[in-house]
Amino acid sequence: MSPDVDLTAPTPGPHPVRNGFLRLDQRVFEAVAARTWPGADPLLPRLSRSANHGVLWFGAAAALAASRTPRARRAAARGLASLGLASLTINTLGKRSVRRARPVLDPVPLVRQLKRQPITTSFPSGHAASAAAFATGVALESPAWGAAVAPVAAAVALSRVYTGVHFPSDVAAGAALGVGAAFAVRGMVPTRAQHMPPARPRAEVPALPRGEGLVMVANVASGTSDRVRALCDALPDAEVVECDPKDVRAELERAADHARVLGVCGGDGTVNAAAEVALRHGLPLAVLPGGTLNHFAYDLGVEDARDLCRALEGGEGVRVDVGRFASGGRRGIFLNTFSLGVYPELVNERERWSPRIGGWPAGVLAAVRVLRADRHPLEAEVRGRRRPLWMLFAGNGTYHRRGIASGRRLDLADGQLDVRVVHGGRRPALRLLSAALAGPLTRSPAHAAVQVSRLRLSGVAPGTLMAYDGELTETEGDLTLEKLPEALTVYRPLPGDGFLR
Repeated sequence: MSPDVDLTAPTPGPHPVRNGFLRLDQRVFEAVAARTWPGADPLLPRLSRSANHGVLWFGAAAALAASRTPRARRAAARGLASLGLASLTINTLGKRSVRRARPVLDPVPLVRQLKRQPITTSFPSGHAASAAAFATGVALESPAWGAAVAPVAAAVALSRVYTGVHFPSDVAAGAALGVGAAFAVRGMVPTRAQHMPPARPRAEVPALPRGEGLVMVANVASGTSDRVRALCDALPDAEVVECDPKDVRAELERAADHARVLGVCGGDGTVNAAAEVALRHGLPLAVLPGGTLNHFAYDLGVEDARDLCRALEGGEGVRVDVGRFASGGRRGIFLNTFSLGVYPELVNERERWSPRIGGWPAGVLAAVRVLRADRHPLEAEVRGRRRPLWMLFAGNGTYHRRGIASGRRLDLADGQLDVRVVHGGRRPALRLLSAALAGPLTRSPAHAAVQVSRLRLSGVAPGTLMAYDGELTETEGDLTLEKLPEALTVYRPLPGDGFLR
């Protein structure tokens, strides 16, 4: 028998306040037992049993994930993480700290009682903690889904008193602990709303109530058909061109010749190509996420067709910075990140092996091969000295980190390149890890960080791999990175009703 079942601890001595509270708790419990609740007798005991071991909440999370919207999937994941923390706290601390016996079932009608009575201690209620944790976690990510889950969570908590397995104070304490667990998870992994960059500076863009003037080029390799279909339903006058990856750039050029607004649906690489065309033609850009990571679209607050349609219909847009690189005769832009060194090498190795062994195994193999290599993937001249480097990273905007989550931008028009360098030396994996964990530290023996508007690297060997927004290419010699402040106009839903569903 586990220690939390041990109810043989000595009864505490008399205490007027505590004893008064316990008498009140007992009276409320008896009042609930004595009251007839229409329709509750067949429903609440079943609901209470369905929440055993979190089964109900795992099912709810699966239903949320099946909706296939990014916000719903994040809400499901946050709800389960909150539930996990609440359950861990209840089982390791809660029930072992207050060894309270379960209520006597005499006042509870037999029809309400559970067929299998729990044998653990009563305080606090684990079911109430799990219900409150899951519902709060979901609501912190998606208030709309949270509102849908909350009545079920409240019913589960009520069912524990109704079936006679908990006193009201057990349920209240469990619910409070569950809410606290959800907020603790948010402290470690902030919600996307906490990371949302401000909607500035705002730009004058045409409102397209039915989509007339929008030409949307969609990369069919990204699996975008459902997103494009949703866009067409909402904006029937928009022109949609679906094409293979090899034809994307040509279709973007053709679209730019007659579009009022250039649209793109695909991953970050496709969006990069569309941004370059929009810049040359002076067109506003409408981005519909259609890839795997969709960093730029998500940082804009565009997660699905509804977000983009709201911005297009309302004429809501902002100006954002663009990063530009030049190496010899090779030039390009980046909306998210640019990097040299380990990361491009990893991507190159992964692409070589993934057709043979699959994506995840190829990624692991690539990491092992690159980190065990006896050469540094990058050498550059810094202050007149040629130095080996493991990685150079430049973000289009300063990346910040909250809790244990990966860094995100809090401003898409701050005028800065966020440059991070991992110095050469032994034990590359340890150096890369220490740089990743450094957070706000700008310098260490392993890495350095600085925010600049322009950076020049000399002595870079021609043919060195570089990556920008997930695309790979090679340098042609010395490299220059610079910022184009507020160069690109993009549609994004502005804060208001429905912005953070």
